[in-house]
Amino acid sequence: MGRGETPWPGATARRFRLARALAALALTLPAAGALATACGDSPADRRPSRAAGEAAPTPPPSASASPRRPLSPAELCTTAVRHWAREALDGATPYGDYQSMGLSDRQYGVLREVLADARAVRSDHGTRAARSLIDRQARDRCAEAYREGTPTRGPWR
Repeated sequence: MGRGETPWPGATARRFRLARALAALALTLPAAGALATACGDSPADRRPSRAAGEAAPTPPPSASASPRRPLSPAELCTTAVRHWAREALDGATPYGDYQSMGLSDRQYGVLREVLADARAVRSDHGTRAARSLIDRQARDRCAEAYREGTPTRGPWR
């Protein structure tokens, strides 16, 4: 392995997929609009300047006009489990342990259960049915896993 090369084949692609998934998740956060504005990527930065005497156009509704609520732990679990289950079902090389995937132990347990069921359904009914099962079971099992909320004691506090 030379300097600057990836440590194993496919590592760059996995990092790109992870970065893309995290970027999509970041768009759901309410601070994303403020972050984009702070980085100079606001619509005002791309707007052409007006000539003297021109009326100001009506601004489009801003993203902050209807802020999105933060995702609940069950919704975060559902998103992560669905992503990694589909990756594994599609035959992606294992990414590593559950912590490198950004999952908690609880989420990884849900992932393993959902993936085992999806693989069985895929062999009997095809990939489309397996993906549908992943969506349904990820939502249901994460809701059950986080029914009582998140841990409030211990080192993860």
